[in-house]
Amino acid sequence: MDDRLVLVGRIVGVFGVAGAVKLHSFTEPRENIFSYRPWLVRLGNETREIDRAKGKVQGKGMVATLPGVDDRDAAAALMGAEIYVQRSALPQAAPGEVYWSDLEGLRVSTVEGRELGVVSHLFATGANDVLVVKGERERLVPFIRDSVVREIDLAAGTIVVDWDPDF
Repeated sequence: MDDRLVLVGRIVGVFGVAGAVKLHSFTEPRENIFSYRPWLVRLGNETREIDRAKGKVQGKGMVATLPGVDDRDAAAALMGAEIYVQRSALPQAAPGEVYWSDLEGLRVSTVEGRELGVVSHLFATGANDVLVVKGERERLVPFIRDSVVREIDLAAGTIVVDWDPDF
């Protein structure tokens, strides 16, 4: 069982007076955050497990009610908390797809065999996703399957890219 934690969202505000919170979801689609259980809500050094969060899309954001969070003050105390789930709670990726969290920590090398470093994280741009590779320096490598990202071997922990190491 894979017990790595995957960041799926963040509590970004309060909603109303009854303890509801505003969420920013990193899942796609964003309402899938409510499909994964239990949540491990981490704020500073404190982590609490929440198994029955309920919520919905509210305008451009998300609103959730959490068990035991019954007023605005309790909700405000959770501002900035990160929401994690165990990797094993996520469904298996479809063939040809990978979760970003599965790419973090993989070693990256060029098609010529030059080591570039390790994937620190990824981020989305309007055009394509980007691998942040940290080695002797940080590189931003477009995550474009087949043309730039040639091979991903999760079992071996490697990614091969067609990328100029001097760029």
